[in-house]
Amino acid sequence: MIRERAYPVEPWHVRETRLDFDVLAQSESVFALANGHIGLRGNLDEGEPHGLPGTYLNSFYELRPLPYAEAGYGFPESGQTMVNVTNGKPIRLLVDDEPFDVRYGNLISHERVLDLRAGILDRRLEWRSPAGRTARIRSTRLVSFTQRAVAAICYEVAVDEPSRIIVQSELVANEELPEQSKDPRVAAVLDQPLQVEERLVQRDGGLMIHRTKASGLRVAAAMGHEVDGPENISVSTEAFDDWVRTTITCELKPGQRLRVVKLLAYGWSSRRSLPAVRDQVGAALAGARYSGWEGLCAEQREFLDSFWDTSDVLVEGDPEVQQAVRFGLFHVLQAGARAELRPIAAKGLTGPGYDGHNFWDTEMFVLPVLTYTQPAAVAQTLRWRHSTLDLARERARTLGLSGAAFPWRTIRGQECSAYWPAGTAGFHLAADIADAVLRYIEVTSDVEFEREVGLELLVETARLWRSLGHHDRNGLFHIDGITGPDEYTAVVDDNIYTNLMAQRNLLGAAAAAIRHPDRAFALGVDDEETAAWRDAATSMHVPYDEELGVHPQSEGFTRHQEWDFAATPQDHYPLLLHYPYFDLYRKQVVKQADLVLAMHVRGDAFTHEQKVRNFAYYERRTVRDSSLSACTQSVLAAEVGDLELAHDYLGEAALMDLHDINRNTRDGIHVASLAGAWIALVAGLGGMRDHGGKLSFAPRLPSRVTRLGFSLIWHGMRLRVDVEPHEVTYSLRDGDPDATIDLQHHGEELTVTIDGPIIRPVPAAEPAGPPLQQPPGRAPARRAAKSD
Repeated sequence: MIRERAYPVEPWHVRETRLDFDVLAQSESVFALANGHIGLRGNLDEGEPHGLPGTYLNSFYELRPLPYAEAGYGFPESGQTMVNVTNGKPIRLLVDDEPFDVRYGNLISHERVLDLRAGILDRRLEWRSPAGRTARIRSTRLVSFTQRAVAAICYEVAVDEPSRIIVQSELVANEELPEQSKDPRVAAVLDQPLQVEERLVQRDGGLMIHRTKASGLRVAAAMGHEVDGPENISVSTEAFDDWVRTTITCELKPGQRLRVVKLLAYGWSSRRSLPAVRDQVGAALAGARYSGWEGLCAEQREFLDSFWDTSDVLVEGDPEVQQAVRFGLFHVLQAGARAELRPIAAKGLTGPGYDGHNFWDTEMFVLPVLTYTQPAAVAQTLRWRHSTLDLARERARTLGLSGAAFPWRTIRGQECSAYWPAGTAGFHLAADIADAVLRYIEVTSDVEFEREVGLELLVETARLWRSLGHHDRNGLFHIDGITGPDEYTAVVDDNIYTNLMAQRNLLGAAAAAIRHPDRAFALGVDDEETAAWRDAATSMHVPYDEELGVHPQSEGFTRHQEWDFAATPQDHYPLLLHYPYFDLYRKQVVKQADLVLAMHVRGDAFTHEQKVRNFAYYERRTVRDSSLSACTQSVLAAEVGDLELAHDYLGEAALMDLHDINRNTRDGIHVASLAGAWIALVAGLGGMRDHGGKLSFAPRLPSRVTRLGFSLIWHGMRLRVDVEPHEVTYSLRDGDPDATIDLQHHGEELTVTIDGPIIRPVPAAEPAGPPLQQPPGRAPARRAAKSD
């Protein structure tokens, strides 16, 4: 586990001041670079030692069989696992025949810095070889946001006395990977997944093309080098089946410097021919050469300057959260900026966790952040969902349903979950996708997207709910036998989160069909069908426990046996690794926010008093064995008035990976939790809601935060919100002279114009109720650390 304050607190950098072999895999995830298409784990340049080698391309996967002790109709037959593709990171150094290895000789100093504004990973070190030769090395790495297929490394060497320097720069395929644990959250290990098809060699670089054995995907990786240094530098390249090596040799004297710029290009396809893929990476490499190292760095900085101008969140009074939320936003950007018709995985492209699969996390945690900051990336991700509609329709037919049943976990679009109670039964994903569609349309007014993509997604998911649910003899609409967000309570009736999200889906589909009658007609939608959707939505059953005065998260949940938290050892969390699901399913123990999440995203369906009672009830039963929970609990804690608890949960979401709170950062960062830090700040402390397509804010700050500032994109305009303890300022940027935004501030109607800011007081919070309680030992990580 990464120790507290492993990285010094700085506003725009994540800095590692010494190399700690015990947390090498975790730091490789933290220092990973990606652009949504390419992902490079933060492995050391020389390749060894390593925790987990990793180079990934979005949606490049291999098939593997899914074993079952007892097969059943409709069970998925094969899984998809993200492939560790050709590694272009290795640059090995020899100083007078002595290989540079941090484990040998004397590592005098070693520092790595992730620069969140420049978008680079900078490494500086000084090393004395066992023979007494001293070398100073600087390595700077980037994955380009502007040139989607390109990554680059600038490697510089200087010495204190004349030395023969040899640099070996490589492309390596089919790297040997360490064995993984039995934790279901980590990836399967694939043995030699790539078969060589072609290799080409030039003096200063080379290219390899491989193909997967089962999925039949073709990948090309190319490298070229620009070398600057003393005279008489020798450069040569050789190639074998799974590796290409460029060797650079020179005599280096004190005061001289050897500089090697390594340019990398990647491309893959399931359809294009070998020559086409070869030419694709050749062109990408040519583009990188044309820009050069300085040009690539300048493009990267310009891209990020634009991103931060729109997306930055200012947090004064808590420098640790300030650093963490920027780190989180940077990784959210890396996961989705250039995904372009491909999914955003739970770990992004930073590690092999969850086999590189996409889940509902994307639509409910990542896309809300991008919708208000980088909406173009959201449109691309939802277009990817739309591209998989035929597979989702086929899956629905297999299950005897209408519409589209999207996969619980996938890379390409087929269901890859071998455990149906948490996979197939997690139908709420359909409504989560619809929610993302509706939010994107409400925020952007993108009519073209709604006609081409959004309407069909809404129609097919509405059809799923109409066939999955039923009206009882009293006319109430029920959705039975499904699993909600809480995966410790599976295959239940009338999960409130699912029912309320399905309700929004049904009404949204009916309204969209009215807006686009010709397109709806082409999809086979008629008045009778939309009437059936509205009828189901209007009569949707929402269970309520009159005796306890709370909503059960699903029918009958509040009468289940209580979990014995007092008898649960702290080292038995997460519970899924120490107790059978059978025991979890039949008791009142909650893995992650479920009914509480419903009160956030469908807060319009609850009264304030209901939220207060519900939150207190579920707070005592939620163990947060999922990284998805803390941000939502932060939002509701703020809404019900416990701002200090909200702040603590914010810290847990934001520091999930910088502190390795769930002890699995080694497998990749938690994109949804890092996105959740933004949600906890903007929707929690900022009180932002978007019910019914209208913005409202109810900001209040905890005692340790003195200022909060953030921006939102709304119909092409940029709304700035600056919150201080006693007042809030709303201002408008980037709008036409006549542009306005209507919003609510603590219930007061306001119209913000380009003419000037509006300042309003922050009303005093209502008196807090009794202290909220968590299960023993499950207080927020930050609060628990302070009490130790």
